[in-house]
Formats: sequence, structure tokens, C-alpha cells
Amino acid sequence: MYFVYLVLCKDKSIYTGITNNLKRRLKQHQSQKAGSYTRSHKAVKILHTEQFPTKSQALRREAEIKSWRREKKLKLIKFGKSIL
Repeated sequence: MYFVYLVLCKDKSIYTGITNNLKRRLKQHQSQKAGSYTRSHKAVKILHTEQFPTKSQALRREAEIKSWRREKKLKLIKFGKSIL
């Protein structure tokens, strides 16, 4: 099982990534041992997650969300489901 996740960073930016272990990945981000973006922007907490059966599906969704503007990501977080 894979997860697409959105993380709130200390500077209020939103980072999007994928993992197969949410707890471990958040710890890695918070300890600055994962992702160059979160090393410089300090991850605070997970705002949203979506679950996928395959890595391929998760990677497609991650790419889709990363292409969105901040406002659309905030709507996704607020409503907790895909907004098309």
C-alpha cells in the first residue's frame, strides 16, 4: 500500500510526496533526513493523505497534485477528497 501525502512546512508551504510508511516518512522529514525541500522548509505535520494499492498509481496522483496551485491543494485538504 502506498500513500500520497501533503505536509505543512514551517514557512506555511505545502510539500507533496509518496511513501509506504507515513509515520516513518514524517519522522524523516522532521529530522531533515528526507527530501531537500523539507530540509530547508522544516516539515511540521501531515495535512492530507490518500491511499493507493500500487506505487504507479500513487506516483501519478502525486504528479497531478504537484501541478496544482496552492489554492486547489487547500481545497483538497479542506474537503478531503479529489476535486476535479
